[in-house]
Amino acid sequence: MHVVLLQTDNVLDTFQPEHGDYSAMFGETLSAPDVELTVVDVRAELPAPGAGDSYVITGSRHSVYDDLPWIRRLADFLRGEIETGRKVVGICFGHQLLAHFFGGEVRPATTGWEVGVKETQVCATAPWMSPPLPKFSIISSHKDQVQRVPEGATVTASSASCPVAGFTMGDNVITFQGHPEFRKGYSKALMDYRRHILGDAKYEAGVASLERETDQDVVGGWILAFLRSSPERDR
Repeated sequence: MHVVLLQTDNVLDTFQPEHGDYSAMFGETLSAPDVELTVVDVRAELPAPGAGDSYVITGSRHSVYDDLPWIRRLADFLRGEIETGRKVVGICFGHQLLAHFFGGEVRPATTGWEVGVKETQVCATAPWMSPPLPKFSIISSHKDQVQRVPEGATVTASSASCPVAGFTMGDNVITFQGHPEFRKGYSKALMDYRRHILGDAKYEAGVASLERETDQDVVGGWILAFLRSSPERDR
């Protein structure tokens, strides 16, 4: 199974020696004997159509509504790959991009930044959610949120502070607002870096939340199960 990681940002240089880049984080999350992972920095180039059996879109410091040509090019590329039936997984920025460019809406959250470990309710189950959970906790780090999903999409995860925390489109697109690839040390480093933006109360609550257990390995397993469900295609 050839998975192409569509990288839309880099971890800040100061954090990379300890935490690695996003490619390394996703490499760990998607590590499996049957997975071949290729990384493409989509800010500089796009893969060829049909380059992968499936695609995973990373998070980014950018907003999907930023006027950056590479964002539009990426959305157009994904539209073509989705139309051919290839699997696509959107994480954070990727989740928002798949909403924004396919008929939904993304705006800054009225509640501001979401950081730390967040509990999310599963509101629509799917076969790839194995083992099934009624709720899950993973790390969040975002200031934008999906306000409306595309027509025909199904919201799969929700919380009081993030009503659209995941959705599906048809059988070949799934998304998560949270970060199953993040580890607690990196989350803490980001919160330290952004403390002046977050404010003391949100920063302290976010840091305290890191004491909670997470389900990042389960959600990573869900993603792999979804990707493995890709139908075989003639090449």
